Amino acid sequence: MTDCQMVSSDFTADEKMEIESIKMYKKDLLEDIQKLKMEIDNVMAGILSFNSAEENKTIEKNKRFSCGKKKFNMDPKNGFNYLVENMLLERNAHAVAAFLYKEEGLNKTAIGEFLGEREELNLQTLKAFVELHEFSDLNLVQALRQFLWSFRLPGEAQKIDRMMEAFATRYCECNTHVFQSTDTCYILSFAIIMLNTSLHNPNVKDKTTLDRFISMNRGINNGEDLPNDLLSKLYESIRNEPFKIPEDDGNDLTHTFFNPDREGWLLKLGGRVKTWKRRWFILTDNCLYYFEFTTDKEPRGIIPLENLCVREVPYSRKPVRIKSKRFVWM
Repeated sequence: MTDCQMVSSDFTADEKMEIESIKMYKKDLLEDIQKLKMEIDNVMAGILSFNSAEENKTIEKNKRFSCGKKKFNMDPKNGFNYLVENMLLERNAHAVAAFLYKEEGLNKTAIGEFLGEREELNLQTLKAFVELHEFSDLNLVQALRQFLWSFRLPGEAQKIDRMMEAFATRYCECNTHVFQSTDTCYILSFAIIMLNTSLHNPNVKDKTTLDRFISMNRGINNGEDLPNDLLSKLYESIRNEPFKIPEDDGNDLTHTFFNPDREGWLLKLGGRVKTWKRRWFILTDNCLYYFEFTTDKEPRGIIPLENLCVREVPYSRKPVRIKSKRFVWM
């Protein structure tokens, strides 16, 4: 007879029933624990799946955003529309201004081109963009250095005029006691830009002297003269250090095409004129870039490859030497 049997025989009937009840309770408890463990595993799997899906969404969104910036650098209007249509940028002046002011990798020339347009949104964006600059306690040359570093002035006189008016307004808001009017700030800002060209452009032989600079700006302060000391300091600042022209952060696309996923010649159907043209294509960053020639440094256009399907289209022309199929992205 085993010890267990000996012990068991010592229990009363009630005690044996109690022991069996405990065993059943333990069994049920273990089953409940196992079910709870399975439920926890399912919840954790759901969380991981959700996190993975969110991470994939973030990755895809970042790819589209990067693609939108590249499109903006090549064509500001089309790039802006792409970003808005893909809900990557709000169509309001303050959001666009913050994007232009803070986002890295944007072409400074493209920023200037966008800010210089006369559409209402562009005008409001220019105002909001200038308001992001803080000019308090800066002299006019210091403020101009900051302002002109944030974008490249466009070539058109009317665009430059609007930008300098916006600058003068903002500078006078930040420094209320320097000039009697924004017109004074506007005129002197232009004079400083011209002085910078005169002093530092090697093609200009007749350099502007301090006396001539002071003479040129007499009476611009609502009919009164600005202090000679102020004009002398501005002159010396420009003479000692010219304005720096900002590098185009997003202009050099060479690194983008250095190691493409695929590249080669394809036929592309024109947008306005529906004819097929031979173009050199590069596939990288989930985008197709196409060029007229393999030696071109910048693409003619860009085709984002999100939410597309591919189907074969009929092509009636008979190939001479090779079999040919045509496909269209939709």
